[in-house]
Amino acid sequence: MRTLLSRARTWRATTRPARTRRAEKRRAGPRRAAAVVGSPLQLLLLACSFALAGYAGVRLLADDRFGVALWFVGAAVLHDLVLLPLYAVVDRGVVRAFGAAGHRERTMYVRVPAALSALLLLVWFPLISGQVDRRYRMATGLPADGFLARWLLITAVLFAGSALLFVLRLLRVLRLRRATKDRPPVVH
Repeated sequence: MRTLLSRARTWRATTRPARTRRAEKRRAGPRRAAAVVGSPLQLLLLACSFALAGYAGVRLLADDRFGVALWFVGAAVLHDLVLLPLYAVVDRGVVRAFGAAGHRERTMYVRVPAALSALLLLVWFPLISGQVDRRYRMATGLPADGFLARWLLITAVLFAGSALLFVLRLLRVLRLRRATKDRPPVVH
């Protein structure tokens, strides 16, 4: 009976005349605008982030405008034409592997640490690969070795933390399942 009522409500909501839907949107206008804009704290944080990004952009473009512009265009092209299809294929493979096992919701325990690890690799790639050892040493006076080991350690910690969360969730589900099996049946 409930499903019939919900289907009837859904059908009624989708078949209302367009002018009725427009009138409802007009009535909900100010509330809807407030929800889109957000709280004053959110606006302040957004303004601060724009100010920080603007300051970084001015400082970055002060020295080598052409090199920075070339880097941004190259990064956009590399991301859109190479990296996005690559990690989309890898993600589909992970989803398909877990989906075939009947546990598609478990993909997040692989996706999140992999995405964070890939982001760290992308940001620190020149130092991790060792391509800018001399330049880094001249700029900071510090040795550039150890970045690969640290990245691998952070990646291992991310995946271990994800595995720990997965095991804890699995134990909770098993405990709840066991508790419902041990309960005596309800007598009517």
